[in-house]
Amino acid sequence: MSPFLRIGFSNFEIDPGLAYYEEVLNPYCAVYMKEAIDTEKGQVYKQKKPTMYPPWSTTFDAHVHRGRIMHIMVKDRTAELKSEATVALDSLATRCKKENGKLEIWLEMKPQGRLLMEARYYLEKSDAGGQTDADLESEQERDGLFTLHQRRGAIKQAKVHLVKCHEFSATFFPQPTFCSVCKEFVWGLNKQGYQCRQCNAAIHKKCIDKVIAKCTGSAINSKETMIHKERFKIDMPHRFKVYNYKSPTFCQHCGTLLWGLARQGLKCEECSMNVHHKCQKKVANLCGVNQKLMAEALAVIEIQQQAKSTKESDIIGREGPVGIGQPGVVRAPSGLVTDLPVSSAPASKDLSGVLWEGPTEVCRLSSAAAPEEEPLYAVPKKDHQSKFNIEDFTLHKMLGKGSFGKVFLAELKKSGKFFAVKALKKDVVLMDDDVECTMVEKRVLSLAWENPFLTHLYCTFQTKENLFFVMEYLNGGDLMFHIQSCHKFDVHRATFYAAEIICGLQFLHSKGVIYRDLKLDNVLLDSDGHIKIADFGMCKENMEEESRTSTFCGTPDYIAPEILLGQKYNSSVDWWSFGVLLYEMLIGQSPFHGRDEEELFQSIRTDNPVYPNWLTKAAKDIMIKLFVREPEERLGVKGNIRQHAFFTSMDWSALEQRQVMPPFKPTLTSPSDCSNFDKEFINEKPRLSCADRTLINSVDQTMFRNFSFVNPGMNRIAAR
Repeated sequence: MSPFLRIGFSNFEIDPGLAYYEEVLNPYCAVYMKEAIDTEKGQVYKQKKPTMYPPWSTTFDAHVHRGRIMHIMVKDRTAELKSEATVALDSLATRCKKENGKLEIWLEMKPQGRLLMEARYYLEKSDAGGQTDADLESEQERDGLFTLHQRRGAIKQAKVHLVKCHEFSATFFPQPTFCSVCKEFVWGLNKQGYQCRQCNAAIHKKCIDKVIAKCTGSAINSKETMIHKERFKIDMPHRFKVYNYKSPTFCQHCGTLLWGLARQGLKCEECSMNVHHKCQKKVANLCGVNQKLMAEALAVIEIQQQAKSTKESDIIGREGPVGIGQPGVVRAPSGLVTDLPVSSAPASKDLSGVLWEGPTEVCRLSSAAAPEEEPLYAVPKKDHQSKFNIEDFTLHKMLGKGSFGKVFLAELKKSGKFFAVKALKKDVVLMDDDVECTMVEKRVLSLAWENPFLTHLYCTFQTKENLFFVMEYLNGGDLMFHIQSCHKFDVHRATFYAAEIICGLQFLHSKGVIYRDLKLDNVLLDSDGHIKIADFGMCKENMEEESRTSTFCGTPDYIAPEILLGQKYNSSVDWWSFGVLLYEMLIGQSPFHGRDEEELFQSIRTDNPVYPNWLTKAAKDIMIKLFVREPEERLGVKGNIRQHAFFTSMDWSALEQRQVMPPFKPTLTSPSDCSNFDKEFINEKPRLSCADRTLINSVDQTMFRNFSFVNPGMNRIAAR
């Protein structure tokens, strides 16, 4: 009998009273399993297994034996936070047994914070009725092989909004703060507003388009504030003098309280602006100017000029019949107005570059008459689309869960058809500043209808608390689930999956989309055994051949070296990730590893993977060419990957038509079978999370105005 613990971490807290708290951004866990070793100097602990990075609310298994400890470290994306704790597994197992096999405790971390940990105690039986030390060691080797048996969460740097040279990012304010634009209180929980990384100006998220002052913390001349495309210049310096405040007063730049009993800050003699001493040099020269009113006035002028310009041009360059409303302009995603003529927006393409299937029409709206519910993208010609809501579905099982929300197996009541319904919590989306990422995911999912190797989207809808994606239910499970049972795939099976993944990736790249999160967890199997790429939340749109981006994101084991080096990159990063995934399928372990994230990234930047002797020459050659660190020389970017010797036996034409027989077909008993999903989720009751009423009432619902969408295919299913 081999005892083991199933461990999960679901929450991390730190004292909100600490000034340090505002620096904690997206904390994540690193787990180091260490063994006790006797040396001449006494007992020391040595890490023999690679570091694990368990996502929040997921579990991993750890075998219990004497002298084994678990060292847990919580970090954040800024690398500033490093809280840690050490737990002896045998002691933890003893506590679990006393609590009827299950334990939930808050683990105190040093130097600050606490971690909510759950642990369950199990006994694992061997086939022979017993287990030798060699058997146990062998099992542990398989269990810990470069975390392939653990699901690995993706990371993404905080989104930065560049406005007038400011670098605004969503921020948690640990004390009452006021907006430097509208002067009103920045309310809400968690990341209530934006703060500039350079000059510390604090603003509401809704006020970001009203900022007219150039950032004084940037390298650009701080004495000059340029607005409205450099047609106006304002240079009205403040006349600050030290002031003694007799009542609580807030800085009108960074928004926080002026501390002290006397001479707490500075007051402008002309406009009475109050600021910290430290903020004086960061305040823009806008003495007497109301940024909010000025921005609104300039926006009205711009709208009028653009409408006039569009009316004068009166150019409509679109073939075929089209309904034309009042001449005007097209509303852009951010709610601003653009003078983009219809001729520059093809009938089958929305303003974001996403193609839509079937006959479409584009309506041109004037800025004054544009209804709020008018979608940005081209919509099917059918005038009366049926709308869906969560009441139309019966939730049967929970297929997955994370900090973002949950994925359910759901049945459409009208037709009895099964779908995967992904529910995102609006408060979390807004808190993490991921509204645009959610919209990108919706657009790419809609685009996926044109390719058989991408997960298809049927519709999206929303409630006051949640956003819902209704997608096809792929009950074959993901490649991570299947590789756990066989350790690695044979060459034929790995080749088949790799070829179909190539078809999906190349389709996305042809549409100007970089995927950026290719991994075993995101490749699903349908009921026949064909692959489907899923989860498009990390995608980057509008990446044409010469385009580059620089966002740091991806799952640590799969991140390309150019991302780690801070270089601008293109679709080359997907081919590096493809190489990692192919290595894992063929060899059963990760090509790069380290004791922590820093060592892992160093390995990716410098190490060459080890290739076993039994690997075929073609398999080794394709991975060597995929792991080229010069992006422009990497296979997939340079050369035709389909013509590589590894795919000699592949009939690409038949493959694209799904006419090649899959080497493995999942075992399924019914259309609703969910046996290929992790049991820890399946056994939980399928219900939506309850949101805080106060927080939900504070959500700006206009941020999700263009989210709802119905694919024509969904209407046909509902009508059956």
